[in-house]
This record gives sequence, structure tokens and C-alpha cells, in this order.
Amino acid sequence: MTELINPATEEVLRSVDHLDAAAVDDAVRRAQAAQRRWAALAPAERAAALRAFAAVVDAHAGELAALEVANSGHPISSAEWEAGHVRDVLHYYAAGPERLSGKQIPVAGGLDVTFNEPLGVVGVITPWNFPMMIASWGIAPALAAGNAVLVKPAEWTPLTTLRLAELAVEAGFDEDLLQVLPGEGAVVGERFVSHPGVRKVVFTGSTATGRKVMAGAAGHVKRVTLELGGKSANIVFDDCDLELAAATAPAGVFDNAGQDCCARSRILVQRNVFDRFMELLEPAVRRVVVGDPAARDTEMGPLVSAAHRDKVASYVPDDAPVAFRGTAPTGRGFWFPPTVLTPQRTDRAVTDEIFGPVVTVLAFDDEHDAVTLANDTAYGLSGSVWTDDLSRALRVTRAIEAGNLSVNSHSSVRYSTPFGGFKQSGLGRELGPDAPLSFTETKNVFIAIKEAP
Repeated sequence: MTELINPATEEVLRSVDHLDAAAVDDAVRRAQAAQRRWAALAPAERAAALRAFAAVVDAHAGELAALEVANSGHPISSAEWEAGHVRDVLHYYAAGPERLSGKQIPVAGGLDVTFNEPLGVVGVITPWNFPMMIASWGIAPALAAGNAVLVKPAEWTPLTTLRLAELAVEAGFDEDLLQVLPGEGAVVGERFVSHPGVRKVVFTGSTATGRKVMAGAAGHVKRVTLELGGKSANIVFDDCDLELAAATAPAGVFDNAGQDCCARSRILVQRNVFDRFMELLEPAVRRVVVGDPAARDTEMGPLVSAAHRDKVASYVPDDAPVAFRGTAPTGRGFWFPPTVLTPQRTDRAVTDEIFGPVVTVLAFDDEHDAVTLANDTAYGLSGSVWTDDLSRALRVTRAIEAGNLSVNSHSSVRYSTPFGGFKQSGLGRELGPDAPLSFTETKNVFIAIKEAP
């Protein structure tokens, strides 16, 4: 059992019972039966069911947002957007069942066709930073492809995911088709990996845990999609709109209090405009409104827990090279102010994923130096390039080893485009038009044709 704490007030919200491995085994058994019933439906029926699910989510968007504010500390405006995103993801993949067409391949002596067969039962392990949103990235395309889905939410933030499963039943889904199984990663998550009836595991979380999931899945030759850590670069060249680059930089890293694997937590600035950029950045950071997540003007809420706040604080010791800070409430709640550091390139604040509202700013000399510095990390998830030179934008984005890049913006995630990382930021891609295919097996069938008599 876990007591859930409101990170803005430190008040206990409620307790959630944890399941054991035997409960997972029972859930898999029931999901297997539900999956066969679901896959047997006509594609149009499954599409209609997903649209109905989206409509019910839309009707309860305010409730879901309020749960995320209380359980995760997300500002209400962000939480409302996230609930709408879940609805939109379900709508988008509602088109999937009727578009999972195979191929007819020309061969001699007969007809060759392929079918995209569902895997069966899929296990989705979600993180605490964007609970319902990231859950939907696995749930929607897996269901669209004809699978059943089991979700293990993060221990700290399970409430919106639990509510999504209830809303699916309200929309008419079989209660065994989408099940949310709260519990410890070492128990429920591990059983997802080891159970032979779970045909694929989708994991979002730390790179260290992702390695364990991958190693465990190898024993069963089980498919995985891994979305792991990041230490993304925001590269600012001297020919860009410097005022806009500085004004938007805080949103690129302090959104969700920096608890975002896509956070542009390394700002790299061309040396000849470094001082001017810092002059522009300081007021932008100080303007970030940190406070009550339920307030409409709040832009950044608290960190998720006291333990995580302590981890973030360890990167800003008393002698840290702090350039400037924003403000944050004092008293109860897991608050940490937006913080800008100017360390050496080898400092651990530059190399480690802090996962909090701490950004490092480093100077670079030229395009080659910028790319070298951006790629000097084990991660490769996201990043931004600020320049008004189109040729430079294309050269640099192609040279950076990352899966999701933006030019003159900080956009990373759209449900209609693929999302995932290079290097130790992950394996596979989520979202985009091809996501349902990653939850299928390709079956090839050859039919011999007799010659005419």
C-alpha cells in the first residue's frame, strides 16, 4: 500500500493497495480472454469503441485534470491540456483498426499476402511525470491493433490512470481489456517482463531501469519499446532572434518543473552573444510564476516528492555557480526555484539528467563546437536549434544525435508524429501513424494457384 501525497501541500490524498505477482497472473489470464473477444470484432466496431472512449474522457476532462493537479502537482492549465491530449490520442488511433491493411506481394505461382496480427497482451509501465498522457501513448495504439493492455502506473502518481480504466468500462469496454495494476516496479513491473503471456512491454522511465527491462525481456525474446532519459541541448546561434530564444528558453526546460525527459536542460550559446543572452534570460527566468497548481496564472508547480526535491537540490550545493534564480513558495510543499548555472563542461550538472528546474548555460565557439558539445552525452532524445540560416538549421539538426528536434521552437511531442530517442534515450518509437504496427506481428501467407486446365 502507498499513501499518495499532494506535492503542493504535503497532505495525504488517499492510499492505494499494491498488487502482487499472483494478481498480475490473474489479470493476464483475464486479459487474454478479453483480447480474443476484442480482436474478433469488426474493425469498424473497434474504431467506434475507441471513439466512445475518447468521448467519455472528454466528458471527464475536468475531473482528470483535477486529479493530476492533486496527485502530481501539475498546474491546472497544463493538466487540462494533458486530459485533452489523452482524448486526442484516442481519437487519432480510433482510425487505426480500419487502416491496418497488409500487402499483396507479386510472386510466381500464386498469391502472397501479409496480415498485421495483434500480439495479444501488452504491458505498459508508465512514469510519474506525465501519468495519464504517457499511458495513453501505449494504450491507444495497442488497442487499435487488437491487443489487450495492462498498465502499471508509477507508485507516486496512479490516480489518473486508474480513472482512465474506469472510464473505459463506462464507455463500453470489457473490464478485462484495459486493466490498471498498481504496485511496485520490482513486483508488478517485473512480472510484466517475466510473464510469458505478456507479449510486449512498453516502458517509460530511467535508463538504468530500462536496461533491466531490456535484459529481462531478452530471456523471453519479448518485444520492448523503451523511452528513457534525456539531457537535451538548446543551441542558440548568433544569427537567431536572440530575444525570442531567451524569452522561450524557460518554458523549454522548466515546464512541469523540469520533470520532463525532453527538457532542454543544457543551453548552448554562441560565445559572441553569450553575455547578451544571459542579460535577456535573467528576467525571463524571474518571470516564471511558481505556486499553487490550482491557480490559473501558475506556470510551474512543485516537484513530485520530498525525495526527488532532495535529489535535485544535490546538484546545486552552496558553492554552485548560480547565475540567477527565480522564486518559489516557502513552507509546506516540495518547492524548488528555477535555477540557472554556468558550470564547466565536465560538471555533473552538465552531464547528469537532473530532472528538475535546473539548467546549465555553456558557451560554444562555432558550429562544429556546438554539435560536438550537444552530442557529448549518453542520451539523445530531444533538442532545439535557434538560427535564421536554413542551411545551418538542416546541417545541425542532421548532425545532432537525437530523435526529436525543433528549429526556433521547443516542440517535441505531437501524437501525429513519431517520438523516441537515440543512444541511451531509448529503443523504438511511439506515436505517429505507424505506432499500431509496433503492436502487431507480420504474418505472410502464400496461396498457390493451380494452372487452368
